[in-house]
Parts: sequence; structure tokens; C-alpha cells
Amino acid sequence: VQLQASGGGLVQAGGSLRLSCAASGRTLSSYTLGWFRQAPGKEREFVSAIRWSGGGTRYADSVKGRFTISRDLAKNMVFLQMNSLKPEDTAVYYCATTRIVWSEITNHNRYDNWGQGTLVTVSS
Repeated sequence: VQLQASGGGLVQAGGSLRLSCAASGRTLSSYTLGWFRQAPGKEREFVSAIRWSGGGTRYADSVKGRFTISRDLAKNMVFLQMNSLKPEDTAVYYCATTRIVWSEITNHNRYDNWGQGTLVTVSS
């Protein structure tokens, strides 16, 4: 699976951005797609994930209520709508795929395909 993330940019605190992840190469029916982020000097952290089949979702506590993950089955795309952005949301955001069990989806080491990342900068 090839992944292409886009949609990052510079936004003021309180603003919104919508990230997109386009997937190609094979059917995604058995996959979970996740969003992770990595700020300078910090570990890569889980943001959100969605099951391609069924659409089940999960969020990190830090983004719950502000971010929404969704998918477009026809376009093979996953989106991350980010509202009420905070300076601490500043990071490079990556989309990735995995076929591991749902209980392990927050572990970035269990994802095997990664997009190139898109930079989100939130100014205060």
C-alpha cells in the first residue's frame, strides 16, 4: 500500500485544518489506517485510527472532541478533520496502515506502511 498525506499548513490557535491520506496499491478492506504525529525532539505518538471495514474509530485523549477521522471508500482516502487547534498540536503528521488487532493500534511500531508526512504548525 502506498500512502500520500497532504493538507498540512500554518494555522492560528483555534483554527482548523483537514488532512488527507490517499491510499493506493491494494484493497484496504483488511486494514486499519492510523494518524500519528511527531513533534521535534519527541516520540511519534498516536492520534487517531479507523477501521477500513466497519469504520470503527479511536482517538488519543489529547485530541478527543477536537479531531474527527473519516474515510471515503470510493476514493480510498482517509481524512483527519482537526478543529480547535492548539500550539501543542504542532508536528509532522503521518498516515499509516496496519492489520494488527484493534487493541494494539496505538503502537506505531506495529504499522508497516507510512506516508511521507505533512507538517502542521499552530501559532499562538
